[in-house]
Parts: sequence; C-alpha cells; structure tokens
Amino acid sequence: MKKSIIVSTLILSSSLSFAFDLSAIAKNVVENVTKEQTTTQETSTSNLSDTTVSNGLKEALKTGVNYAVTQLGSNNGYLNNTAVKIPLPDNLAKAETLIRSAGGNKIADDLINSMNSAATQAAPQTAEIFMNAIDKMSLTDAQKILSGGNDSATNYFKANTTESLKKMIAPIIQKSMKDNQVASYYDTVNNVYKSSVGNITNNSGVMGMAKNFGVDSYIPGSSNESLDDFITNKAIDGLFTMIAQKEGDIRTNPVSQTTSLLKQVFGK
Repeated sequence: MKKSIIVSTLILSSSLSFAFDLSAIAKNVVENVTKEQTTTQETSTSNLSDTTVSNGLKEALKTGVNYAVTQLGSNNGYLNNTAVKIPLPDNLAKAETLIRSAGGNKIADDLINSMNSAATQAAPQTAEIFMNAIDKMSLTDAQKILSGGNDSATNYFKANTTESLKKMIAPIIQKSMKDNQVASYYDTVNNVYKSSVGNITNNSGVMGMAKNFGVDSYIPGSSNESLDDFITNKAIDGLFTMIAQKEGDIRTNPVSQTTSLLKQVFGK
C-alpha cells in the first residue's frame, strides 16, 4: 500500500511538472511569435528607403490637395462646410445679432454668401501652387513632416505657399466681390470707423455717444484688414484645413490608403 502511494505521488508530481513545463513552453512560444511579428513589421518599415518614404508622403499630400480643391471648388464648397465656412469679419460679427434683429437678415446672408462664393471660385486655381511646393519638397522636409505633429504639413505649406496663394487668390476675390454692394458698404464704413478713433477716445461723435449709453459693444469696430484680404486669408486657411484633414486620414485609415505606395508607407 505504501509503495502504491509513493508511485501515485511520483506519477502526480511528474504530471504536474509536465503540465507546468507545457505552460512555460506555450508562454515562450507566444512571446517569441509576438516578438517575431513585431520585429518583422519594424524590419519591413525600416527596409523602406528614404526616397520611398518621401514619395509616399508627397503622394498623400497631393491626394490631400486634390481632395481640398475638389471639395471647396464645388458648388457652395465653403458655405456648406462648417470646418471652413467664412463668417463675418470679427469687427462686424459682434453686431450680427443686432443687424439681424433690425431686419438685416438679407444683408448679413448676402455678405456671407458672397464671401464664401468668392473663395469657392478661387479654390480650383490654387492646385498648381500646392503641387509645385510638394515637388520641391526635400528629403529633410519630408522627414520633418512625417516625424512632426498633425500640423507639420500645414506649417510647411504656410511657409512655402502662402505668398503665392495670396497673389493668385486676391485678384479673383476682388473681381468676385467688386459688384457686391454690401462689400463696398463694409469697406466704406470700416474706413469711417478708422477715422473716428480719436472721437471714440474723446467720447464724442457717434461712437462716443454709443459708449456713453453703454451700447458701444453692439457697434462694429474698425479693422486694419480689408474685406478682400479677410476673404483671401480665410480661403487659404480653408485649403490648409482640408489638406491636413485628408493627410491625417491617409495616415490612420487603411481605407484611405488607396495606392500601393500609400499602403507601403502608411499601412500597418
């Protein structure tokens, strides 16, 4: 009986030991497979040449440009897009409620619609400027954008396209807004406010009276920026926003990686 107990104990111990060994082996196998998969993925990415990675980024940015120009250049492209819709200028926006409550809905809507329509007309003309900036991008530029934050591409475009975009867009905006009476009224009134600054300080004139009655916060102030400049800058900001949006989508969403190069560079 004693011998039988000893034998049983040895068998049980052997079984438990074997079971623990299997568990350890299984754990090691899982760890090794995971490590191997990670290493393979890292090796796959690191095997890409700098030129391939740079070309992948350029393709992503060109896709973003085409997306931005197409979307914003379509009918009501700016007006119907809350992310880039051009609002009333800051110095007029605070009086918008007062204008509308006084029956000026049509005036406010007309100006907003005209500004956004002008930006939409200009959008398709900007593609070439963006494409040239992308083609001139160096390997160092591409590496900075890839390793930078979500606004790195936008910052690159701001530094390399802003002045060219302004020269391209401004005349289109001016021509589009030339016949808009509200726009001409805005610039006229804005110039009047600029010339009234001294009166505001001395509490004389219309602005001074408004301040005395405590209603000056409802009256538009002056701006050093003309309406055309305001629209031009907002139109450019909208283009940057849409390009960055598409580029970010390509970086993170496999569905948007529509070419073999994009999959190779940005795919997981």
